[in-house]
Amino acid sequence: VNNAGVGMLNVLEGTEMSKIRELFETNVFGAMAMTKAVLPQMRIRRSGVIVNVSSSVTIKPLPALSVYSASKAALNAFTESLALEAALFGVRAKLVLPGSAPTTGFGKNAVVRMGMDIPEPYSAFVHDYLTTLRSGTEFTTPEDVAEAVWRTVTEPEAPMKTPAGADAQTWFREAGHSVA
Repeated sequence: VNNAGVGMLNVLEGTEMSKIRELFETNVFGAMAMTKAVLPQMRIRRSGVIVNVSSSVTIKPLPALSVYSASKAALNAFTESLALEAALFGVRAKLVLPGSAPTTGFGKNAVVRMGMDIPEPYSAFVHDYLTTLRSGTEFTTPEDVAEAVWRTVTEPEAPMKTPAGADAQTWFREAGHSVA
């Protein structure tokens, strides 16, 4: 289970290229490196499941998340293509898409690590979005993510993408997908 991830909430103009590279290093290249490390043994055993924890931000576009969304979309594309390669050897590759999890330290850690220096022309826009986000009634808990990962690993017919959390499931349905 590749669950390492770095968040970022900022508009593109407010984001340093070094921070973008750091985000991709963890969210995309880290998952690729770990997968590359374990795949040979799974291939030899002809079994195994690789679960990449992505994000519900890949279900619909959201403001101030372009860079983060791009990193998770890259992870999704990687996983979907890897699934075709791995299937040759009885190995499954799947995605779990958590929603917003305000009870965890993910958001706070993202601000500390990546900063949040919003350019003035965007400040009202981002502030309004954050207010809307915080007033939501559907969220994701760590237990939701653990359950989604468990189902993805233990159910051989699990779908490619499993939303984790009430908000992610709502967005998934609104996008025309069925939630198992």
